Amino acid sequence: MPSPEFQTVVDMLNTMNPLGGADIAAIRVGMDQAPPYPKPEDIAWQAVDAGGVPCEWNTPDDLEPGRVIVYYHGGGYGIGGVVPHRGLCSNLARACRARVLSVGYRLAPEHPFPAALDDALAAYRFVLGEGADPTKLALGGDSAGGGLALGALVALRDAGDPLPAAALCLSPWVDMTLSDPSIDRLEDQDPMLSRAVLAMFREAYLGDRDPTTPTASPLHAELAGLPPLLIQVGRAEVLIGEVEAFAKQATAAGVDVTLEPWDDMIHVWQTFADMMPEGREAIADIGRYVEARL
Repeated sequence: MPSPEFQTVVDMLNTMNPLGGADIAAIRVGMDQAPPYPKPEDIAWQAVDAGGVPCEWNTPDDLEPGRVIVYYHGGGYGIGGVVPHRGLCSNLARACRARVLSVGYRLAPEHPFPAALDDALAAYRFVLGEGADPTKLALGGDSAGGGLALGALVALRDAGDPLPAAALCLSPWVDMTLSDPSIDRLEDQDPMLSRAVLAMFREAYLGDRDPTTPTASPLHAELAGLPPLLIQVGRAEVLIGEVEAFAKQATAAGVDVTLEPWDDMIHVWQTFADMMPEGREAIADIGRYVEARL
C-alpha cells in the first residue's frame, strides 16, 4: 500500500491542480512564486555556460571521480528550469555520487521544436568537450525531459557521437500522438497530467509538425544501438501505456532495458522524495543502477 505521506502529496496536488485550467504563461508565474529549494549542505551548485546553454552543476561531497549525469528537466517543454529542479537534481547527485549537469534548455512556445533538442545536444557535447569519459556518463530526464533524453540519444547515435553508458528516464513522455488508451483510462488517478494538459504542451512545442517525429516522439524512432536504459513509471500515471510500449519496442530492438513500473505511483513521483518514502526509494534505485553501470 502507498504510504500516508504519498496520499498527503496526492491530496495536495488535487487541491492545487498545478497544471490545470491555465495557460503556459500562468503556470510559469505560479512556479516563479514557489519558495526556493533550501540549499543542501552536502551539494554545491555552480552555474555554467554549456555550449551556449545556461546550466547548473550539482556536485555532491561524496563524489565518484569522473561520474557525470547530464539531466533534462520536465515541464512539457514549456515550463520548468534549473531552479525548480534543484531538489530533484540534488537528490540524484547524492544518490548517484555524480556531478549532475541540470540543463536549462529553451522553452516553447517562444522556442519550439527543435530548440530543446539542439540545446540538449549542445550541453552533452560540452560535457564531452570538457573531457568527460562516456563510460562514466549518463543522460537523464523526467517527463518531457525523459523524452528529450531519449530523443537526444537517437540524434547522437545518428550523428556518430560517442554515446553515454546509460540513460535514466523518469516517467518519460515518448509519444506525442496522445493515442494511448491509458491517457483517458487513468486521467482521474493522476493529478499531474491530463489529455488537455498534454495537448496544450504538444501544441506549444510542435505546432503543426508531425507528432511522430522520432526525436520528439521516441516511440516512433528506430531504437537499435541505444545504450542501456533505466525507465521508472507509475502504474497510476497517464503515460504508462506509451512507456510500456516504448520499453517493449526498445527491448525488441536489442536495447538493454530495465523497466520499473511502481504500483500506485503518479507522474514523476520522484520529485517529491523529500516528502514521501516512495520518492526516496525510487531515487535510491536509480543510485544503485548508476553504481552498477557507470
